[in-house]
Amino acid sequence: MSLRPVRLHIATAVLLLATATAWADEMERVLPVAHAATQKECGECHMAYQPGLLPAASWNRVMDGLADHFGDKATLPDAVAADIRAYLTRNAGRGDGRLLRISEQRWWLHEHDFRADVWRRKEVGSKANCEACHRLAGQGDYDH
Repeated sequence: MSLRPVRLHIATAVLLLATATAWADEMERVLPVAHAATQKECGECHMAYQPGLLPAASWNRVMDGLADHFGDKATLPDAVAADIRAYLTRNAGRGDGRLLRISEQRWWLHEHDFRADVWRRKEVGSKANCEACHRLAGQGDYDH
């Protein structure tokens, strides 16, 4: 029996593990929101999510849907909305642009494979409350 197929499988597994680990580590720190309008307008209702957490296509969909922003009506003057959209899409990350929620992205699901009751805890409230577990999330640090 040749060891070549075994070595190939081992090499493939190591490569996949290294890629997955690098991907997870990459999302543990993202650039903080450095745009006054985004921080002010988005941060009034929830943590202003960093643009690197979603791809540009997702941010465009979020901005297109402000009239029904996850169950709320988020109204912005056209110029402010255009400014925020430009900032978000210019600084966007990678992922599946068909998905609207950060918590639906594959990298997020990989990192947050918890029992359903975790999200119902009073101190957590929902998957959107990053700061419940990551104290420095608002600064782009999801490692703590």
